[in-house]
Amino acid sequence: MKAAQTLLRTAETITDQAVAIQLKALADYYERRAEKASLDDAAKALARSAER
Repeated sequence: MKAAQTLLRTAETITDQAVAIQLKALADYYERRAEKASLDDAAKALARSAER
């Protein structure tokens, strides 16, 4: 998630629109991956809890 936030801040300061758009897309990708990883971790923890 920190990488996504850094990319978004950088994209906001870049004047080259094509590069800024690519950085924003990359930031979105990292955010989605971080959210998915968080959900996966929660599901694994819940599964472990249910096994006990």
